[in-house]
Amino acid sequence: MRLVFCGTPQFAVPTLQAVLDAGHSVELVVTQPDRPAGRGMELAAPPVKQLALEHSLPITQPEKIRNNNEFRAQLESIAPDVILVVAYGRIIPPWMLTLPRHGNINLHASLLPKYRGAAPIQWAVAQGERVTGNTTMRIDEGLDTGDILLQEEILISPDEFASGLYLRLSDEGAKLMVKTLCGLEAGTLFPIKQDHSVATLAPILTREEGRIDFSRTANDVYNRWRGFQPWPGAYTEWHGKKFIVHGMALIDQQPKSESGIIHIEDGRLLVACGNNTLIEFTEVQLEGKRRMTASEFLRGAPKAEGLRLGVKE
Repeated sequence: MRLVFCGTPQFAVPTLQAVLDAGHSVELVVTQPDRPAGRGMELAAPPVKQLALEHSLPITQPEKIRNNNEFRAQLESIAPDVILVVAYGRIIPPWMLTLPRHGNINLHASLLPKYRGAAPIQWAVAQGERVTGNTTMRIDEGLDTGDILLQEEILISPDEFASGLYLRLSDEGAKLMVKTLCGLEAGTLFPIKQDHSVATLAPILTREEGRIDFSRTANDVYNRWRGFQPWPGAYTEWHGKKFIVHGMALIDQQPKSESGIIHIEDGRLLVACGNNTLIEFTEVQLEGKRRMTASEFLRGAPKAEGLRLGVKE
């Protein structure tokens, strides 16, 4: 089929490669403009653009698309069978929704209607889910509310990070999109409406989500740390300074204090959490210092026992 592909980050790259390998004709790749990146803040091409250049595909990078007459004319001249949208990062305007005969098809990294929004992978891990998956859906004017075409479940390991799950969902989602295109071409797909009454949201992450709330259980703190990797991570305050936690471990012990209080046991840094639970910090970094193991850090912090974390001075 004749396709227009809209995507920007690494998550979308396997899908673009997969539809090319399947023999579809990608008439245009739409991606966001190059942005400053790295220490030198030099302009860097998004990953989807880099792959498109490797295949000598036509590329456009409009800053805006809703009222962009030039962009609209470009798509209308192509008259695609399908517009694929994979982590593009822009809201698709109504005129684009009605343009292709098979509609705009989106790959969303959750089992819709669960985790609608910008960060479904991170929130699934942060909420301690054991199963997630991918959904291909026909985009409508709502937020991930369109009719479902295909879904596929993927198990989440109890110790898996969002960053690793991201890669797995990206690869498996590419295969699901190819299956979806085959079904559309053959006329064998029957869209299913979502049950909006059971929908949940996965809003874009903010830096504040990384702040550890010790009133939560140790398991909740651990899951949020796994889910919010690589950003915003997990942090608190140590004597008013930012204290980043790079490593955590769940332990089967009960604290003897209120939540947020440090306990030192055989050189291990343990912290009381909600519901009478305890978590171990294994790798930490104090503001202005290098990253180090908790035992190494404690050798330079002899008065840690009984300190309450999270106190802003």
